[in-house]
Amino acid sequence: MKTNVEENRAALRSRIETAATKVGRSLEDIQIIAVTKYVSVETAKAAIDAGISHIGENRIEGLLAKKEALDTEDVDWHFIGSLQSRKVKDVVGEISVLHSLDRLSLAKEIQKRLNQQDQTLRCFVQVNVSGEESKSGLAPGEVEPFIEKLEAYDRITVVGLMTMAPFVDDAEETRPYFKTLKQLQQSIADKNYEHAPCTEVSMGMSNDFEVAIEEGATYIRIGTILVGNEHVSE
Repeated sequence: MKTNVEENRAALRSRIETAATKVGRSLEDIQIIAVTKYVSVETAKAAIDAGISHIGENRIEGLLAKKEALDTEDVDWHFIGSLQSRKVKDVVGEISVLHSLDRLSLAKEIQKRLNQQDQTLRCFVQVNVSGEESKSGLAPGEVEPFIEKLEAYDRITVVGLMTMAPFVDDAEETRPYFKTLKQLQQSIADKNYEHAPCTEVSMGMSNDFEVAIEEGATYIRIGTILVGNEHVSE
């Protein structure tokens, strides 16, 4: 059965607005990233046609295939998966935002490729708030020293912090993780680093985005409830 992305987006916006209003925020404060890992080019296009301007992929092959097929300039492409240093050359110049900066060796390679292309890149520093071994990212206590070191990489702008909460049946259980990330983001923003304004918070997915919004998310990464899950292999 074909996913009706337009209907899903309308329902999603309604839920976002409800969550935002609950804590005195505006719908306009929150950007939806459509995560298209498990769907076809056609479904990704349907998301764009429905007014989504942020597309997220966590596999390089999927991102490049969709970007080439869709050939649109009206979309910000977000890479939201872990990025190996040897793969940086494949994504720099193809994405608008990276959500998974978590080590200096990666920053060094990104800087090198950006220098070659005379470009800059907006990055989120990934934080493993939950401490789960299965997740990438820095421990909360490592974030500020890491961001200070990133000043040496002038092609990289740290726009914010990103985390993934544990997958649980009760979304309310994710609240402490989102609260921690928001507090950490605010503490970095208060430092007024020129290279790291850190005004954004990327957190919340299909199962927990409402709690994330209540705790300050500015970008939510939504797959299943927006574009479905077609288990497409590319």
